[in-house]
Order: sequence, then structure tokens, then C-alpha cells
Amino acid sequence: MYKNFTMKKILILSLLLLLTSWSDAQNKDLTPVREIIEASNAIYAELANKNDGSILSRYTDDACLFPPNAVPLCGKEQILDFFKNGPEVRVKFMIQNLYGDGRTSVTEESYYEMTDLKGKKLDDGKVIVIWKNTKDGWKMHRDMFSSNHPAKSN
Repeated sequence: MYKNFTMKKILILSLLLLLTSWSDAQNKDLTPVREIIEASNAIYAELANKNDGSILSRYTDDACLFPPNAVPLCGKEQILDFFKNGPEVRVKFMIQNLYGDGRTSVTEESYYEMTDLKGKKLDDGKVIVIWKNTKDGWKMHRDMFSSNHPAKSN
């Protein structure tokens, strides 16, 4: 009986150790992708402010943007129309979680804070982005965001 109890303990401890190692490996695998996403997020507003289409370099060819209180915008032409002649802003993204295999796709869960160019806060909210690893590197494939504040009535 004592021998069976010891074997069960060893088996349980081995499984816990294996799961812990696997969990740590999953987190470490996303570190390089996280760095790429952080670098992309850091220049996102700068590219949008150029108003020359360079923001599209962040998106896949078949990307969809899901802005708040609007229909989805799919394809580069519709996404470009969304950003065209928009206000010049600064946006800071704070990644909360990344999920995925780190090879083909990753889902980013972030918060954002938007200010005007003088630093006056305009908005804050949340973002979910599905990133896809393409032949040209990591690109946003689905991009959904919404404010933490009620929509302004006109």
C-alpha cells in the first residue's frame, strides 16, 4: 500500500512538473512575437497620421477592421478609407495578454490610450487583434477596438 501511494505521488508530481515546463515554454515562445507587436504598435499612430496609406503596411491583404459603432471594413481599400483624413493623434498600446502558437497566429489583448499631439487625452479603450505570420512578417489580420466610454450622441 505504501509503495502504491509513493508511486501515485511521483506520478502526480511528474505531471505537474511537465505541465509547468510546457506552460513556461509557451510563454517563452511568444516573447519574440511580443517584441515585434510592440514595435508595430509603437509606430501605428505615426503611420496613420502620415495619411499616405503607409498604415496598410501593418495589415494583411485580406485584413478586416472592426471599429466601434460601425460595420466591419475588409480589404486594404476600406481600411485606407477609414484612416484617410483622420485626426492626428498619438496612441499608446499596453499589451495585457498574447495567445497563440507563436508560429502562424497570435491574438493580442491590449488597452489603448489616445491623445492629441499636445498630449490631451482623447480616449481610452481596449483592442483585440489577431496577428498572422505572413511571408512579409507579422501583420494584423483582424483588428477590433472600442472605447471605454459611451458613444457621443450627435
